[in-house]
Amino acid sequence: MKYSRVFIDSLGYELAPHIVTSEEIEERLKPFFDSAGFGPGQLEALTGIRERRFWDKEHTLGEHAATAGQKAIDEAGIDPKDIGALIFCGVGQDGFEPATACSIAHRLHIGPDAHVYDVKSACLGMVTGMVQVANAIELGHIKAGLVVSCETARQIVESTIDEINAHKKIDFYKDTIATMTGGSGAAAILLTDGSLGNPSTNRHALKGGVVQNAIQHHGLCHWGFEQTGMPTHSRVIMRTKAQEVLENGLALAKKTYQRFKQELDIPPDKPDKFIGHQVGEGHHQLLYSALNLDRKKDFVTFPFLGNVGSVSLPITAAIADERGFLTSGDFVALLGIGSGLNCYMLGVQW
Repeated sequence: MKYSRVFIDSLGYELAPHIVTSEEIEERLKPFFDSAGFGPGQLEALTGIRERRFWDKEHTLGEHAATAGQKAIDEAGIDPKDIGALIFCGVGQDGFEPATACSIAHRLHIGPDAHVYDVKSACLGMVTGMVQVANAIELGHIKAGLVVSCETARQIVESTIDEINAHKKIDFYKDTIATMTGGSGAAAILLTDGSLGNPSTNRHALKGGVVQNAIQHHGLCHWGFEQTGMPTHSRVIMRTKAQEVLENGLALAKKTYQRFKQELDIPPDKPDKFIGHQVGEGHHQLLYSALNLDRKKDFVTFPFLGNVGSVSLPITAAIADERGFLTSGDFVALLGIGSGLNCYMLGVQW
């Protein structure tokens, strides 16, 4: 994939209001920790995550995604009626039907000619949405598109804590510890052909990227009904074979990165900066080691946000830009591996 007239005009995000520390989660897990002989501090030591955030108990994904979207629209100075596509890309949705994107588009006053729909690709949802919008812009079908997402972790984290305490088995804990990294947040990415909005906007050129999959490993991570399919009376669970996801994900990332460098003809001293999907410290260490990349070029948010699913990569890019880590002229690589397994790598001239 190569693009000649696609730009990231702006990024928007919203942080969930309730900070939940790993220490607090361990306190909730005390029945299991006591039975297993675990001491305090294990969760942060294993994941590098000291805290994550939760929304209020009563909320919708659409309202927070719309807030992030409005921030992106305001920053770019674009009329919502000029947005030709709005895509919601969360792991979760506000319901099976209609598309969560519809309520968001309504809140943001998107025009009647726009494409409005949901995309799902686990933690790579927003990157997938970016590619969908970028393709439409490159083809001249639309001039601008808004990619939004919101993730919530409270329900699955709290229900899994109850399961861990009920089972009191170390093997079960291994299959559920990845769930304890989950956080909540919302993000938005506004892409255009460069012809709209404020002419002084500091646009970032999306140069292109590659995608690779290893779908034979689709069963390694599951968040959904406990029973097969969509039963009418089954609880929601999450199970992750974390070590197998890591090993197979790294192999896929190495293959994808080689394709990425070839496709965009990236010189040896580039990229200048990296923004990756946020999983945890162990994953980051091994990923950058496997790709032989300098972690000084990397910006992380997982220590204070955890894994925010599809929101993680764009919210990290937004905060990195806000804090001056990403500077004008940087060639930035966006790297993500998601359950499935899927891997995207995109190049952006900041």
